Parts: sequence; structure tokens; C-alpha cells
Amino acid sequence: MTTRHKKAAQSEKKGTPAPLFDHVFQRPDLLTWALTHRSLAYETSPESLPDPTSDNEQLEFVGDAVLGLVVAESLFRRFPASREGELTRLRSSLVSRRHLGEVAAHINLGALLLLGRGEEQSGGRKKPALLANAIEAIIAALYLDGGLDAASTFIEKHIIGPALPDLHIALRDGDTFSGAIGDHKSALQEHLQAVGAGQPHYVLTAQSGPDHQKRFRVEVRIEDKSGGSRALAESEGTTKKQAQQDAARLAFQRLLSEARLANVAATAEATK
Repeated sequence: MTTRHKKAAQSEKKGTPAPLFDHVFQRPDLLTWALTHRSLAYETSPESLPDPTSDNEQLEFVGDAVLGLVVAESLFRRFPASREGELTRLRSSLVSRRHLGEVAAHINLGALLLLGRGEEQSGGRKKPALLANAIEAIIAALYLDGGLDAASTFIEKHIIGPALPDLHIALRDGDTFSGAIGDHKSALQEHLQAVGAGQPHYVLTAQSGPDHQKRFRVEVRIEDKSGGSRALAESEGTTKKQAQQDAARLAFQRLLSEARLANVAATAEATK
């Protein structure tokens, strides 16, 4: 382990960001390794570049394999009636650079990355590809430190769980599904159109915090049959877009739950 990694690992013991990953690292150096981008290694110690532990690229390789396994097993369990082709399509969406980048942005992973000055100045903390790679490195660190259970907990919570509403729509609509996995606003709109409901409306209900740490609360509403409006869900985020996306996710989950209850009630009534 490099001197830089040792210093960073020592600082993590005083105040580790590990709870963000639902795991307390027994080897903090693994977390530091996963957060270290090649740009930092290049600028601080170019002679260390031949060493695979000088940056997180080697961990990306391991994380990609672990992610693929966990996602495949999870989809196999959740969608037992789906064909191989359908499961492959869902897996591709979940492990895509776009989705992983959005997940990393949602949990603010960019703020924890160890970057070189040049990458920092070019906006590296917000680059989707860089963030996606870092997510894979984090998954590898979790796996190497806590085994498959630690990696699976993180993957289920942050990568699979929030995308489930979109996965259900993708299976239902097949190749006609146009909403990207993780794009809950598109998923909600397509669902409402499919059931003959109106367009969703997003209303900013509150905002708080200083300019550099703003938080926004957004409510999603739809028009009801009486001409009024019905609130489906409300959520908060560091940006209006993030709050809207999460409100749409909660709204879609609520509608699915209501539809299931209605079907159960209708089935019970028919069997009387």
C-alpha cells in the first residue's frame, strides 16, 4: 500500500464515510483504493503508475464482475417468468454506464473521490463515466472486505431497488419501452398514459438551506376525474431534478401498490 493510501486510511479511521456504503470497513485502505482516481496517482507519484494499487482501475474490473453476478441473481429471483432475452435486457440497463453514473451522483459519491488537480478542475467529480467506474470500484472494495453479502446489500439498495418500477414497465412494454432505467419521471408518465390518466405535475412545495447546500421539496400531482388534483407523492433532493425523480419513483410505486390491491379486491368479489 502506498504512503498516500496509508495516510488516507488513517484519516478514515477518525471519520470514515463507510456508513454511506452500508458497511464498516475492516480494511479502510480498500475504501481509499476504490476512491483513488488515476489522475491523482499520475500527478503525485508518476513512478507508481505501473503498480496496480496506485489507482482504482484494477478494482473496477473486480467490481464489474461482482455487479453482474448480483444483478443477474436478483433478476432471476424477482422475475422468474421472464425469458433469458428479457433478463439480459434488464441487466444491461442496470449495469450501464448511464445508470451507474446516475446512482453515483444520487449518493454524492463524487465528493469522496481522490482526484488529481487537473481532473478536479475539469469537473471530474460530476463526469458520469468516472462516477460509474468509481461505483464498480466501491463494489469491489465491499466484496473484498465484507464478502458477497456486503456488496449485495449496497447493490440492492442503490442500483436495483430504486430502478424496480422502471424494470416492471420495461417487461410490460417490451421493446416499446422508451424510459431509461433510473428515469422515474418518464416511467411514471408512460404508466399514466397507459392507464388513461392525465399528465403528472411537479410542484415545488419548499426549499431550504444556504445557496451552496440548497434542498428542494417537490410534490407530484395528477388531475382526478372530478377536475381537481390528487397528490401522489412528495420527496426532497439537493436539486429540483433529483427531488422530482424521487417523487416520481414513490408515486409510481404507490400506483402499482394500489393496482395490486384493486386486483385482489376484484378477484375476491368475483369468487363470492
